[in-house]
Amino acid sequence: MKLKRAGDAREFEVEIVAREGAALRLRIDGEEIAAELEAAADGGATLRIGGRHVRIYGMRTRNAIFVAAGPAAWEFVAVEGRAGRARGGLAAAEVAAPMPGKLLRILVAEGDAVAAGQPLLVLEAMKMETTLYAEGAAVVKSIRAAAGAMVDHGAVLIEFSRAPADPSARESDPPGA
Repeated sequence: MKLKRAGDAREFEVEIVAREGAALRLRIDGEEIAAELEAAADGGATLRIGGRHVRIYGMRTRNAIFVAAGPAAWEFVAVEGRAGRARGGLAAAEVAAPMPGKLLRILVAEGDAVAAGQPLLVLEAMKMETTLYAEGAAVVKSIRAAAGAMVDHGAVLIEFSRAPADPSARESDPPGA
């Protein structure tokens, strides 16, 4: 994913190479970084990179990713109109709660086909409502929480499977072929 910090012209290529439990391998602008991410009860996390430990908080909205690390805070937005490599997988295989809160509404059902940017559910945290959106085309495989439920940070709320290929998107054969 290519991101840029709001108000800054620089772009950053960010890719999660591997994740196993708390262990992460990230590639940021071609440099691979090993880190550990441990969730905290308050909805934040502790990020360990090398010998450094940093408390972080993050929240994803439809158009941005907000990150607070120690006393610093940033807003990142996806770079639009970029040429990216084709991916055979899903943009995200699941939607997880970005913070602890109450699940107010579920806007999709199991088996529904969803498109990128489609609203999926509404979460209330700290007296604010946050709508979570689909990152790409997919099919809702399972819904793992009910409306009205309290959810923890990182709790998986929706699982996806790959969207079926759209036969109408293929070019038709010329007549007589």
